[in-house]
Amino acid sequence: MTWIKICATTNLDDACASVDLGAHALGFILTESPRQVTVRAAAEIIAELPAAVEKVGVVVNQTPRALAELANQLGLTGLQLHGDESPAQLPEYRRLLPLRKIIKTLKARELLAAPHTLDDYLRMRDSIDTILLDSGSPIARGGTGQTFDWNAARPLVERIKQFLPVIIAGGLTPGNVAKAIRLFDPCGVDVVSGVELSPGRKDPSKLRDFIAAVHSV
Repeated sequence: MTWIKICATTNLDDACASVDLGAHALGFILTESPRQVTVRAAAEIIAELPAAVEKVGVVVNQTPRALAELANQLGLTGLQLHGDESPAQLPEYRRLLPLRKIIKTLKARELLAAPHTLDDYLRMRDSIDTILLDSGSPIARGGTGQTFDWNAARPLVERIKQFLPVIIAGGLTPGNVAKAIRLFDPCGVDVVSGVELSPGRKDPSKLRDFIAAVHSV
């Protein structure tokens, strides 16, 4: 079964709807973003969630020690490193977050321009649990609503899968997520804008259709 993460959760109603429909994980953006949630609000939502649901903090360029404190404070089960964290830094994240899932986000457009950088991260595969491949843009790290070049990125995905599970993100919608799963056979998918009414607010019908589309594959 494909793992489903609904990201940019900002309120309890959306969190409960996502979980009730079958999401395996919720993401909480804890960095500057139109979809940012405060630490206090995230803690209140997480406290109401079932233990089996993964609670992933999306963070940018924070120190390993700061993230360890944040994870303990909020009860996070995972951290998504969505910034410029270098391969050399990853062992320290693992050392201070030994019991948390560590997801490293990489931008497909950057890897396509400089494929050798992927090998630097794959050499540190013991320090992370999975790689999330996203679109991103020169002005936004994520949540752009744009897909990356899926055909061009297929060799990158296959390369990653030789060493680590891969999560596909970037412009996924109820209408295209099944195609993405068939093309990449990822361990999971991650969605933000494709299930929203507005930044940070989920559309119940899009949530339902997205999760149903994943389950249909």
